[in-house]
Amino acid sequence: MTTVLCVPQWQGSASDGAPRLVAGARTAAALVPASAVVTVPVLETGGGRTAGIRAYDALVENQRLTREALAGIGDLVITVGGDCAVDIAPIEAARARYGDALTVLWIDAHPDVHSPRTLPSGAFHGMVVRALLGDGPPGLTPERPLAPRQVIIAGERAGHATEHRYLAETGLRRHGVADLERAFDGLRGPVYVHIDLDVLDPAAFGSTCYPEPDGVRPELLAELVCGVDEIVGAAITEHAPAGDEPDPREAEVIRGLAAALAR
Repeated sequence: MTTVLCVPQWQGSASDGAPRLVAGARTAAALVPASAVVTVPVLETGGGRTAGIRAYDALVENQRLTREALAGIGDLVITVGGDCAVDIAPIEAARARYGDALTVLWIDAHPDVHSPRTLPSGAFHGMVVRALLGDGPPGLTPERPLAPRQVIIAGERAGHATEHRYLAETGLRRHGVADLERAFDGLRGPVYVHIDLDVLDPAAFGSTCYPEPDGVRPELLAELVCGVDEIVGAAITEHAPAGDEPDPREAEVIRGLAAALAR
């Protein structure tokens, strides 16, 4: 049994197109095969900057609401966002259940290991992995953080130099597009799979706030995800369509990735 947790949050992004993430989350959630869809009643408003993070209060409240929604779900959960910050509470829940055995496969064009000191925009979706490792603000950081050995970055090609230094210092495993398959070599469960749609090549999927050239082919990503044993949770994030309805071709991409995750 699979439940889709729809989290139409936009406040973690600094893009002018961030409000499109709301419709994107709802549209993508309808494309994921599931026995039920639970929509988190996230805040619609933004907010000021606190501790270097824009819309901090809204993000903290949204995370509280997401944890509350998760508490009532016993199925496999596929979280659909919204910006990448929607994944903190589900990963925190997976960490609590599977402990040190959990691996988080973070499939994203960006490594998301900024801090408020290195990201002038204050966009928290660029800081999510760092927060998951325990280096984040109160209310947005799990009580039991992940260890660096539990995280694999895959498909990254647009990280900042400060992020690459952090990856080197912490020893986080990182694979780009050219060696994407290596991220999946020997991968065993329990695995949580995070997919930021901007990992895909914009020629195949362009409805994201931060498209990056030379990305992953959707067919290859779906094939690799299908080979992962024991997926215990997953997310599809950062869908930002221009209108209320997705491009038919892009809808098929989301369906294919969702089928691979929920098989």
